[in-house]
Amino acid sequence: MVNYKDLGLVNSRELFKKAMDGGYAVPAYNFNNMEQLQAIISACVETKSPVILQVSKGARKYANKTILRYMAEGAVKYSEELGYKIPIVLHLDHGDSFELCKECIDMGFSSVMIDGSSLPYEENIAITKKVVEYAHKFDVTVEGELGVLAGIEDEVQSDVSHYTKPEEVEDFVKRTGVDSLAISIGTSHGANKFKPEQCTRNEEGVLVPPPLRFDILKEIERRLPGFPIVLHGSSSVPQELVKTINKYGGALKDAIGIPEEQLRKAAKSAVCKINIDSDGRLAMTAAIRKVFAEKPYIFDPRKYLGPARDSLKELYKHKNVNVLGSAGKA
Repeated sequence: MVNYKDLGLVNSRELFKKAMDGGYAVPAYNFNNMEQLQAIISACVETKSPVILQVSKGARKYANKTILRYMAEGAVKYSEELGYKIPIVLHLDHGDSFELCKECIDMGFSSVMIDGSSLPYEENIAITKKVVEYAHKFDVTVEGELGVLAGIEDEVQSDVSHYTKPEEVEDFVKRTGVDSLAISIGTSHGANKFKPEQCTRNEEGVLVPPPLRFDILKEIERRLPGFPIVLHGSSSVPQELVKTINKYGGALKDAIGIPEEQLRKAAKSAVCKINIDSDGRLAMTAAIRKVFAEKPYIFDPRKYLGPARDSLKELYKHKNVNVLGSAGKA
């Protein structure tokens, strides 16, 4: 067994407390490969932001669980090499079983999510409590979830969204002992978060999705004062990236995300962790497609993955500074 503290990682407890006190959200960025990790760490070092490195079940299958664990340890050293040691959490995103959560804890993860949101309420409580009891033996923090997000990302998929029921949150937190709670207030997974018919058009003719249910968030905050809340599926799907992808041969249709001003508002509340994945995929894909179209003779992966990494870095710097408010909080 490996303890995350020996790898130079931290859990999320103090980060979330500082975020709630400071009115910002800690970025939670998913990674599957070296270029993504380089972009995340360099962006967060340059903006002096804490960061949560997220690994999904699909990422562990794609990149190899052992490699990812050593990459996270390398991220701590990379941060120091860049001249500023930022707080780094290694977090399992959407763990779907006790066994998976346990394996990640045993391999050095400092935080895990057990997602029992698709289960009946009592079963969700039971599996979440079981993970919490194991994780807390090693001072690993646990995120649970109530409510279901629509959309698809990796192996997480739902056709419909079920908003979190505020009347359940107190009982759930008390009986499970979770350290943070992911809720559903209108965000969703993937790049196609809404259907066009769900949106309205602004003066510029741009589709605007329905607003997040801040009324639900406010009621949850009232029932759980000072408790860390998490938003999944919070990519904004920048339309300039979608246009670049489609300009250079892509076929993204009806890609609509969460407006950044709504995420800024959420970050000033009890929401102290905001997950962003699809925006990063779009940034990298747009950069790669541009290189392939403009320089078709390129075959060295460094020549297209390098620009993709640089694009991702700039995107995450923007998120830290202008959206999440985490810049300067490391």
